Amino acid sequence: MTAPAKTDLLTPNRFNRISPLGFALTVGAFAFVLVSFNHVGLSWDKIIGGGPGLARLAGQMFPPDFSRLGPILTSLLETFQMAAVGTVLGIALSVPLAVMASSKHAPHPALRIGFRGLIAFFRTVPDLIWALVFVIAVGLGPAAGTLAIMVDTIGFCARFFAEAMEEADDGPQEALTAMGAGSVGVLFSAVYPQVMPSFIATGLFALEKATRSSVVLGLVGAGGIGIELKVAMDFFSYDLACMIILSIFALVLMVEQASGWLRARVI
Repeated sequence: MTAPAKTDLLTPNRFNRISPLGFALTVGAFAFVLVSFNHVGLSWDKIIGGGPGLARLAGQMFPPDFSRLGPILTSLLETFQMAAVGTVLGIALSVPLAVMASSKHAPHPALRIGFRGLIAFFRTVPDLIWALVFVIAVGLGPAAGTLAIMVDTIGFCARFFAEAMEEADDGPQEALTAMGAGSVGVLFSAVYPQVMPSFIATGLFALEKATRSSVVLGLVGAGGIGIELKVAMDFFSYDLACMIILSIFALVLMVEQASGWLRARVI
């Protein structure tokens, strides 16, 4: 009886071999992070030294002051209305922009590059800066905050919409094109039905993001609960600020739970 042939029992490498350039960039990245720790001035002494101040602040925040619960809830409703309207407008505008930014559906490569750059610009500028711009343009109030959320939503949704359209199966699109369907017909009959679950998920995530962002926009006069929180902090009414923060937490939690419930049943 012959002995079984020996086989190569060498296990595969856990990580791919890194090139000298990759190794140098990795070391440089770690060195940059370490140097950054030193430059930002973060230390255990400051963290531990801030403990008494944090405890004193917590003592002044509790128990929360519910004396202005009615007006706070009204401002909270305004905050969510800003988020909802801004998200809906942003999603509606993101769909055609995503078509123009998609490599498969843009009429011309130059248009694709231009719209990709526009979407990236919307996404790069922080929503607080957009709020300042629209406060100057349309004045103080929720209209400025709604427009800021709309632009921020475009930057968020249009990118993911375009990527979802690029990943759609080409088979149905090619079949419809062979049957003589135009580009609009292909989009509505083959592309959108495939990517609609992804669109819905991205839109719900955008609503969650907008709800959190709309709180901050009030700090610059763009409406909502943010101005109430700023006034409470400026006047050292920390117990009132605590109630506002708890109200914001409840709103964000409800929106996230409702969004998760809808995603689980729609997608």
